[in-house]
Amino acid sequence: MLKLLATIALISSFVSAQDLEQKIETFIENSFDNNPNVKSMNVKILSKNSVEGHEKWSAYVVELDAILKKDGRQVVQKMLWFSDGEILTKELFDIQSAKAMSDFVSIPFKDEYYKRENLISGNPNAKYKVAIFSDPLCPFCKSYVPEAINFMKKEPNKYAVYYYHFPLETLHPAAVELVKAAIALELKGRKNVVLDLYKVKVDPKERSHEKILAEFNKTMKSNIKPFELLSKEVTAHFKSDLEIADKMMVNGTPMVFFDGKLDKTKMKYKEAK
Repeated sequence: MLKLLATIALISSFVSAQDLEQKIETFIENSFDNNPNVKSMNVKILSKNSVEGHEKWSAYVVELDAILKKDGRQVVQKMLWFSDGEILTKELFDIQSAKAMSDFVSIPFKDEYYKRENLISGNPNAKYKVAIFSDPLCPFCKSYVPEAINFMKKEPNKYAVYYYHFPLETLHPAAVELVKAAIALELKGRKNVVLDLYKVKVDPKERSHEKILAEFNKTMKSNIKPFELLSKEVTAHFKSDLEIADKMMVNGTPMVFFDGKLDKTKMKYKEAK
């Protein structure tokens, strides 16, 4: 991860929104001038978001695109920066609640992210749209996701459930193979693949493709072959899910968006009327 030494800057309040964003980008780029590990750095503001309960402040989603000196490797990272037009800071806390200001920011879930291939339950014109990012080998996901999906499946005109594969490869390397197999099986027309995916019993640390796929096929009563996981269709779906997760700054599972807003309680679907 890239690190910044300076986190606060003074910015003139008498600038346009466009000029302010340019100043923010320039400041962050300059913060890396003396970093011995960075050869070049490009900074781009992707979006400006409101901070709930703190109207004076705005949260900017900033993308850092760096080339490292040591091996020429490219590192792309997104982070939040906050500004009130005069002050720019990477970290900000609300004294009354003792929470980080990032807890009051919800990046809007764009309509274009609700893709047909991600709809696993309900009518696309249902009253509520629920987006779930999950890793089938995440312990919390195993206890939460199947229950949530089964609950919402009972009312297809109330809930449209969209599911996005987000395997935590570092923690659960086996999850990558599992979700690709799930996508391949879905492309064959099989229903309820996501729910059955949570029934596959495999060591999260397993790296043998043969063992992972064998357990998947055993549970699913399917016959997915290794080469099917490499198809253009599977690769495209998997890549799309990861790209949407990246844009929404998903960094853990399960992560839930209820009607376009991050649901940190993950329980708004039960409260919906």
